[in-house]
Amino acid sequence: MISRFLTSAAALGLTAGMAAAEYKLTILHTNDIHSRIESISKYDSTCGADDEAEGKCFGGIARVKTMVDTKRAELDGQNVLLLDAGDPFQGSLFYTTYKGAAEAEFMEDIGYDVMAVGNHEFDDGPAGLQQFVDTVSFPVISGNLDLSSEPLLKGKVGNHVVLEVGGQKIGIISALATDTVETSSPGPNVVFQDEIDSLIADVEALQAEGVNKIIALTHVGLAKDMEIAAKVPGVDLVVGGHSHTLLSNTSDRAAGAYPTMVGDVPVVQAYAYTKYLGELTVTFDDEGNVTSAAGEPILLDASVTPDADMVARIKEMGAPIDEMKTRVVAETTDAVEGSRDVCRAGECAMGNLVADAMLARVKDQGVSIAIQNGGGLRASIDAGEVTMGEVLSVLPFQNTLSTFEVSGQTMIEALENGVGQIEDGAGRFPQVAGLKYAFDASKEPGARISDVMVMEGETWVAIDPAKTYGVVSNNYVRNGGDGYKMFAGDDKNAYDFGPDLADVVAEYLAEVGPYSAYTDGRITKK
Repeated sequence: MISRFLTSAAALGLTAGMAAAEYKLTILHTNDIHSRIESISKYDSTCGADDEAEGKCFGGIARVKTMVDTKRAELDGQNVLLLDAGDPFQGSLFYTTYKGAAEAEFMEDIGYDVMAVGNHEFDDGPAGLQQFVDTVSFPVISGNLDLSSEPLLKGKVGNHVVLEVGGQKIGIISALATDTVETSSPGPNVVFQDEIDSLIADVEALQAEGVNKIIALTHVGLAKDMEIAAKVPGVDLVVGGHSHTLLSNTSDRAAGAYPTMVGDVPVVQAYAYTKYLGELTVTFDDEGNVTSAAGEPILLDASVTPDADMVARIKEMGAPIDEMKTRVVAETTDAVEGSRDVCRAGECAMGNLVADAMLARVKDQGVSIAIQNGGGLRASIDAGEVTMGEVLSVLPFQNTLSTFEVSGQTMIEALENGVGQIEDGAGRFPQVAGLKYAFDASKEPGARISDVMVMEGETWVAIDPAKTYGVVSNNYVRNGGDGYKMFAGDDKNAYDFGPDLADVVAEYLAEVGPYSAYTDGRITKK
């Protein structure tokens, strides 16, 4: 087990000038669980029974339960909070089947204290979040959402919450990324406010109540978390999610130290998919100032035995979907890379597979271009037999194939949108087929795309801005998701009700298999 007390030099530097009356609080935290109810493989997809028996699996909600129980026992009599920074929804057949009920049951059983709303909590509209909030007993918060005009959620999601822990008041505030209107389906009645402005107001409200220990539990991504730490006076600690960032002092894959310090404010995040349980111990002086912050995410590997009762319940709930999940649909000769770090930054093998499969399905309909948002690709596939469960781990959103027509100029604008937020690892990054392009991330958004080519016959030719092209994508992108508003509207000769994208990919793999993953330079970085 990774030590709880490894710390960065920056965090150690806070210990100077510690006041005599100090208060210690240990925060256990998760983020971006994404319905990984069962254990996961090294590719973040569902781990099979054979690999579990061989000790090759990680995480799963039953391992989270074991480690939380272990830590609470170790810290008995001390001050402990268990927080989740959003997005327990969406990502496996458990969500596809139970629509948040499984996540609610297991998070309730584990005993979370507070959860932030994530963008994927709106994937089934306000009704999906309402059902979850009505099921759990712990508060679900998000301070920058105005829900006064949304009857399903009005009065159900608080701006902030104050908990008494060890005789001290702990204020917890929250914010959700404002681009959720593009990345999910909150509907027209959910109004988003600026994250920074909202958090500043909530801090002031808590301070007026005499609360001087304030945690920002956010779902905005690491870059925005760092900005919050710098710009929101009175925030003592930021516990984040959304960007799936691993902060660690021991892993060579970490994006930074755990905690990462912004001035005197620690910022933490613990990757995603139940692979880690974050653990941070923070010391406050008698005025509520952080004087030290130290910890390390705990890797939930095979050394952590899943909670037996929860394993039994998972097996019971999983029975109706086992047949679909275990059905072998194809074979691969090697792993197909689908990690977000790769597929949101450039050409990736999974992007090529999905875009090729879409284009192959409709090539006889006069369609010549396929485009898939990188954020719609949620896992990799390992070598060997491919089950339908693995395909659905990659493509869990139940998107359907959409065909439509746009001009070459609109296609160029779409590509500019796709690379416009590459610095943030945004899910809009465009994976393509039947098309090639180059981009230069050093240029301003809106002026990054060049060398756009389309395949005509067997020849690559420059795209014609005035020409009309047939395009295939998923219905989410076609209807304006991830900023692709130029594809939306009733004037595109669109058909949005094609087959499920996961079925299209599974059938394509079976038809061309055994499938060999590849990249071919269709996307070039300058």
